[in-house]
Amino acid sequence: MRTAVVITASNRASRGEYADLSGESLAKGLTALGYEVSGPHVVEDSIDLISEQLTLALAKKIRLIVTTGGTGISPTDITPEATAPFIEKLIPGFSEALRTYSRDKVPTSDLTRGLVGTHATSLIINLPGSQGAVKDGLVIIERLAGHILDQLDGKDH
Repeated sequence: MRTAVVITASNRASRGEYADLSGESLAKGLTALGYEVSGPHVVEDSIDLISEQLTLALAKKIRLIVTTGGTGISPTDITPEATAPFIEKLIPGFSEALRTYSRDKVPTSDLTRGLVGTHATSLIINLPGSQGAVKDGLVIIERLAGHILDQLDGKDH
């Protein structure tokens, strides 16, 4: 069974002002896809705190690291900036697939700045923080993540 971790970046959820529904949905969805899931781990919109969670996940050799939240354009949206130093190979097609899939339902989905890429044998994915974006993200994860992880394992195309 492949491992996954969910990291939620949200100032308000980290302070307990509201429940982390997107992180919970993401964890349940990944479990349904067959991953052994840790989290959601809820942290403030902080480069240091997000980086700390990524460092822990990579140290544990978690295969799929998915963040939710912090991918927009507001001043506190910094998840891509926190994630970028960890990515060795960008996979822009994954983010393009998510925006394409979501566009007809939510035209502003084109504004998401989430990054996707690999670090050693791990796949890192940034998803927006809404339940709808998580639902759409799970569709793209189901379509592409297994193949990406197989490629990282050296399996043939």
